[in-house]
Amino acid sequence: AFAGDVSPAGNWQSTGGEARYKVSLCGDGTQLCARLTWLSPEMRTDQNLAYLNKLVINRAELSGSNVWEGTVVYEGEEIDGSVKLVSSDLLKVSGCRLVLCQSLVFQRI
Repeated sequence: AFAGDVSPAGNWQSTGGEARYKVSLCGDGTQLCARLTWLSPEMRTDQNLAYLNKLVINRAELSGSNVWEGTVVYEGEEIDGSVKLVSSDLLKVSGCRLVLCQSLVFQRI
């Protein structure tokens, strides 16, 4: 069962295994930060490596139960996005650029 007091803090991996992130509560303790910590060999492009060990989500604001909203760095662009803790082991990041919207799911590792 999913309890509302489960924290998103921890290590997460994209469902395809291409990237890993360290998520933490930051700022005043209710904000969310995520740092790219690992890339699979096929994802190690110059563009992606520029974000390795850097924050890709910085101080997203808590906007609801297990939901944070803020700026997400995706493919080199900063876009408005949201992060939702779906369950204790699933995290969903969503964002839109113009009319193109995308969601990515991450698993706790």
